[in-house]
Amino acid sequence: MLRIYTLSNARFAPVEPVEGSGFPPDTVWIDLFNPTAEEERLAEKQLGLFLPTREEMQEIEASSRLYQEDGGMFMTASVLYATETDVPGTAPITFVLKGQTLVTIRYAEPKSLTGFIAHAERQPTLCPSGSATLIGLLEAIVDRTADILERVAGEVDALSQRIFKVHPGAVHKRTTNEELEANLKQIGRSQNLVSKARESLVSLARLLSFLAVGDATKDKVFRTHLKSLSRDVASLTDHATYIGNNITFLLDASMGMINIEQNAIIKIFSVAAVVFLPPTLVASIYGMNFEVMPELKWAVGYPWALGLMVLSAVLPYLWFKRKGWL
Repeated sequence: MLRIYTLSNARFAPVEPVEGSGFPPDTVWIDLFNPTAEEERLAEKQLGLFLPTREEMQEIEASSRLYQEDGGMFMTASVLYATETDVPGTAPITFVLKGQTLVTIRYAEPKSLTGFIAHAERQPTLCPSGSATLIGLLEAIVDRTADILERVAGEVDALSQRIFKVHPGAVHKRTTNEELEANLKQIGRSQNLVSKARESLVSLARLLSFLAVGDATKDKVFRTHLKSLSRDVASLTDHATYIGNNITFLLDASMGMINIEQNAIIKIFSVAAVVFLPPTLVASIYGMNFEVMPELKWAVGYPWALGLMVLSAVLPYLWFKRKGWL
């Protein structure tokens, strides 16, 4: 899909490309979303540039993501998308700035971009040029990433309170297997989202550093916005690292809780085995089939054996109770 956005009569709006004619002279943004081969060729012909393919956009080398060619600046960043689902991801988006025209090439629909388009249509002054549109898009992406990290931080805080909750009263309530499993799944989802957010922020930081040395930085307003964005990305990266450390701590704590629950179960079986071992020994002795056993002809032999088994079971139990092992 090829979208062309122009700024005319103080109105920022998309226009349909006319077959056989060039792009309007007041074009500020050309958005290629899942472009066809024909749309790519049309954009390349009009701009005089060779646009990167989808495979080239997915490469991680800096030389493949950030470069200048034929008077255009090519910058590719990883942007979060589908963050409201259980399988969030990052998708490469290429920004090409040539003169005062911005070109974006993407194969995903992040909410940051759709939100920016709706905002720009209400406030056309946000996109007077391609460079200003680029700054606006990057700000929308950074703001969206900040919102995601804020949401994850709240979820992690709620998860921490759930893991370390204190039950009122003297009776200890054990955490069920379902609760432990839910906690681990929540930790996994949060860690996955934070790691992808950090990946996106790192790519944005590299993009901003590359953009800072371009010709567009001659504009004082552009340079000011660029510095502000760089500071925001740096602080968000630190915040993502902090959240990631908290998630790692909660994972260790959850595994510790699971070990405690397992140890408690094993302790019960161990105590039961020790308690029933002496009675078993007594029963084994009096269950032997020797011909000469005085107790066999003893009138109180049976109650004696039963009493001895009960006593041999009670004494270990009382000993464990006194030591506080139960």
